[in-house]
Amino acid sequence: MKNKLSLYILLIFTMVFASCESLVEGINENPNDVVLNDIEDKLFLTGSLLANAQVQSGRLNNIAGMYSGQLIGFASLFANQYNYNLTTANSDGTWRAAYVGVVTNMRYIGTNSENVLLQGIAKVTEAHAVGTCATIFGAVPYSEIGNAEISDPKFDSQIAVFNAMIALLEDAVATLNSATSQNLSEDIYFGGDKGKWIAAAYTLKARYYLQMKDYTNAMTAAENGIASADGDMKFIPRGAETNTDGDKNLFWAMLESSRAGDVGNLGTDGTQSYLLQMLDATSTVSRNHAKTDETARLGYYEIAEAWNDNDGIIDKFAPQNMVTYFENQLIKAECAARNGTLQNGLTPLNELRSWLSTGGHLNDNYVGQAFLYDAFDVADFDNGGIENADGVAAKTAFLREVIEERYVSGFGMYMPFNDARRLRKSDSNIAVPFILVNGSNPPYPERMPYAEQELNSNSNAPTDPGIFGVTAVNQ
Repeated sequence: MKNKLSLYILLIFTMVFASCESLVEGINENPNDVVLNDIEDKLFLTGSLLANAQVQSGRLNNIAGMYSGQLIGFASLFANQYNYNLTTANSDGTWRAAYVGVVTNMRYIGTNSENVLLQGIAKVTEAHAVGTCATIFGAVPYSEIGNAEISDPKFDSQIAVFNAMIALLEDAVATLNSATSQNLSEDIYFGGDKGKWIAAAYTLKARYYLQMKDYTNAMTAAENGIASADGDMKFIPRGAETNTDGDKNLFWAMLESSRAGDVGNLGTDGTQSYLLQMLDATSTVSRNHAKTDETARLGYYEIAEAWNDNDGIIDKFAPQNMVTYFENQLIKAECAARNGTLQNGLTPLNELRSWLSTGGHLNDNYVGQAFLYDAFDVADFDNGGIENADGVAAKTAFLREVIEERYVSGFGMYMPFNDARRLRKSDSNIAVPFILVNGSNPPYPERMPYAEQELNSNSNAPTDPGIFGVTAVNQ
C-alpha cells in the first residue's frame, strides 16, 4: 500500500464492485482527474457501504465458510481452496475494498464534511472494515495509513488494531449522539437512522472484545447493542430483476456469473456440509430435539452443487447479514454465563429463540415449513437433559448450545470461522466440534493470506505466515 490515501472515486465503480472483484484492476489512481470539492459529501457514502459489504460478505467470506465446515468446495477454484490451496492473490479484492473502497472515502467524509451524522457513519464503517481485516488477516496496517510522510505504512499488531477500532467506535458513538437522524437515501444500511448506527457500533465493540476473549467488556458493550432484528445491519441488494450482474446477493451473483456448481453445501451425491448435517433431523449430529425443529432452516440454507438459481438464503435479492440482533443476543448469552451462572445466560438465549419462533430468520419461501424453538429451562442442561446427553457440566452444555446457535445463525458471516479459531484454544473453556474440513485432523486454517498487491508494494509488509499461522488473539 503506497500510502497516498488519495481519493479514488468509487461511487460508480463500487456499485458493480460488489459482484466482480476483478474490476478493481487498473483503476486510475490520479486524484486530479476529479475536482473533489465539486462532489457532495454524502455521495461518497453509498460506494463505501457497498465496498464494506464486499469486505464482509465477499469471496474470502465464502472461503471462511469452507474452512469452518459450512460450505464445500465441489469443483475448480473452490475445490482447490477447500483443500487449502489458497494464494495471496485471493485476498486482493477484499484488501482493496477495505483500504480503498472504505477507508479512503470514509476519511474524506470525516475530514471534509460538516454533516455530523455522516462523520459518525464514516467512523463506524471504517471500524467495521478494518476490524474485519484484523480479524481475518491478523496484523494489518492502520496507525500509519493516511500519513503523507510515510509511503509504506507498518503493520500494527492484531490486538493494537482491535483496540484502535474499539476507540474509533467510542468516538463514533459520541459523534452520533450529537447528530440528528435524517432521511438519507445514500445510507443503504440504515437510511440515516442514527440510533441504528449507534447500536451497531456497540455490537461491533462487543464482537471485537469477544474475539479478544474479554468477556466482561464484551457483555458491557452488548448491553447497548442491537436490541431487535429491525436494527440489523445488512447488505440489501437493490438491482433490477432482469440484470444478472450489479447489485444482487453477492453469493448468488458469484454462482450465476461463473461458479455454478463450484461451491455449496449439498452435493449431487447427497453429501452435506457439517452445517446441514446439524440441521438435518436424520443426521447423527443433528441439533433437532423436542424443543428445536430446524426443518425450515435446513431448506432455507441449502445451496446445491447442481445449482439452478436459489430461493433461500442466497436468493438474488436475499439480504446478507453483517451486524445483527442475533449476534448481539448470543454475545450476551455467552458472556453472561461465563461471567455468572447458566441462568444469567438463559434469558438472552431464550429471547433470541422467541424471535426465531416468529420465523424472522427465514424468507417467505420457507416460513411456511416446520420450525420450533421452544424456550429452554435450566434442567435442559443438567446431566441427562435434552442438551446434555453426554453428562458434561451444566454450564458447559449451555455454552455449547450458545456456540452451536452462533454457528448456525452465523451462516454467511465470519462468525463461525472466528469461533472455530477462538474456541479450540486451551483458554476457551469449551471445545468446539465443528471444524470439519479435514475431520478432526489439524492443522486448521487460522487466517487468510495477505493481499499479493500489498506484499509486492509495501516494503514494511511482513512475510505472509500462511493460512495456518495463528493470529495473536488465538495464540
